[in-house]
Formats: sequence, structure tokens, C-alpha cells
Amino acid sequence: MGTRRMSAADKIYSTLNYTVLLLFCLTALYPFIYFLALSFNDGYDAMKGGIYLYPRVFTLENYSKAFNNPQVLNAFWISVSRTVIVTLCSVMLTSLLAYGLSRKGLPGRKYIVFFFFFTTLFSGGLIPTFILYRQIHIIDTYWVLVLPVLYDFFNAIVMKTFFDGIPPSLSESARIDGASELQVFARIILPLSMPVLATIALFVGVGVWNDWFTGQFFISKENLQPAATFLNKMISEASFQTMTGSSGGSSIQNMSQSQMELRGVTPEALRMTFVIIITTPILCVYPFLQRFFVKGVLVGSLKE
Repeated sequence: MGTRRMSAADKIYSTLNYTVLLLFCLTALYPFIYFLALSFNDGYDAMKGGIYLYPRVFTLENYSKAFNNPQVLNAFWISVSRTVIVTLCSVMLTSLLAYGLSRKGLPGRKYIVFFFFFTTLFSGGLIPTFILYRQIHIIDTYWVLVLPVLYDFFNAIVMKTFFDGIPPSLSESARIDGASELQVFARIILPLSMPVLATIALFVGVGVWNDWFTGQFFISKENLQPAATFLNKMISEASFQTMTGSSGGSSIQNMSQSQMELRGVTPEALRMTFVIIITTPILCVYPFLQRFFVKGVLVGSLKE
């Protein structure tokens, strides 16, 4: 059968549709291009303005000074290790919880689900959270970056809904062949759940990578602060340096070591360079998970 010829109305609709989608795409992409251009441009030249798509005075000095700072490399390593550990552990623990809640024969399943749901409706606040972390001795330790973010009820519900859609006959046939519950989970459920596992991994990984709050309020040691916290701190210091005119001798004496190492970079160039450094790893990982993302979200959230 031949292909149906598009009518004039269909052509107009397609043209408008693609035009609107292209505009949305450019709107989302332009800020990154703008930041990238400024990060590769000389900081003092960028202060003149007029840079929109590409650097006017190309330089690698911003990145050279950033990566030559040992605190930057340490913060980047903390973020990478934290993201990998939390993502792997969170996906595994959440999938175990979701699988248990998806079993129809689990005693008191409705009450367990209600208990987990009820705890998500209220928050103790910052001060009780700080007191709790201090009592379990994780303040100013690497564990405060890992333990509190290992579980999320929303992710568990998405996984549970996805598991509910897997035909029970597959698990039953495996049990008839002598497989234990853990073997059913590892050999039947997980291989069939790659879309939702990749989706949850993306949720957790992006959230942990962009988290600056934990390092800001629960860690005072600079060698344990993740990249997002370090970026927030450097931007605040650079902005304060600009407002107070830190070119004077007294202001330079009060600068931190990180400021002294980066004083040759303007605050705007510093800001853009760190944004690109922190954003790039997520942009590199996302394409590999994108093909699972839409399917995992739709099936995990909408299937009854």
C-alpha cells in the first residue's frame, strides 16, 4: 500500500509542531551554550558583555586554574564517589523494598505501605534532623552524604507498580523449579525491570550530584564537601569579593586559600566554569539511560 499524501492542514500542523518543539529545544539548550562560551572566554573581556554563542577571546585559563586547585579535584572526587555509591545502593535497597511490597501474600502489606506513605507527609525540620544526625555520629563524616539519601518512597512506589505489571506466572514457574524468593528476584524480576531501574538510577544520581544542601549544613570540613557545595561556596565568596572590592590589601589578607588560588579569575568566569564542570558528567551519562527513561516513568507510574 502506498503512503497517504499529507493534506495542506497536516503540513501546516507538522510545520507548526516542529517549529514550536525546535524553539523549546533552543530555549533549553541556549543557557548551556552561553555558560560554555563564557567559561572559555577571558574573564575580564567577558565583563564587557556581547558574548552570546561563542567566546570572543578564547582561553583555557579558567579551567586550568579550577583543576589546578586541589580543593576542586577533591570536591569533584567526593561527588563522583558519593553519586556512584548512593545510586547503586539506593537502587538495590529500593528494589528489594518494592519487590516485597509487590508480593500479594505479604502479611499486613496495606499497613506497611500506609506506614511508609504516612512518614512522607511530615518533616521534622532542619534542627531535629541535625540533632538526629549528631546522635548517630554522622555529622562531619562521609556517611552523612550517603545514609540519609539511600531511600525514597516515591521511587519505591514507581518500582512496585512496575513489578506489579510483570506476569505472576513467570515467578510461579521459577518457584516450581525450586528457585528461592531471592533467586526469583535476581534472575526473573531484575532482568525484566531494566527500564525502571535505569529511571530510578537517573533520578537518584541527578539528585545526589546536584545536592549542595547536605554539605552546606552538615559538613564543616572542606575535604568532605561535594562539588555542588563547593560551587555554591565559591560563588558566594566571589560575589562577596566583588561587592566589597577585594583588591585592597586588607581584603586579600582575609581571603581563604581557595580564593587566593582563583583570584586571577573573575567571579562571572568562575561561576560559569564551575557550572560547566558540574553539569558535564550528567550530560555524558544521560544519553545512555534516556532510552529507558520514558518507558520506565510511564509504565512505573501509570500501569495499574
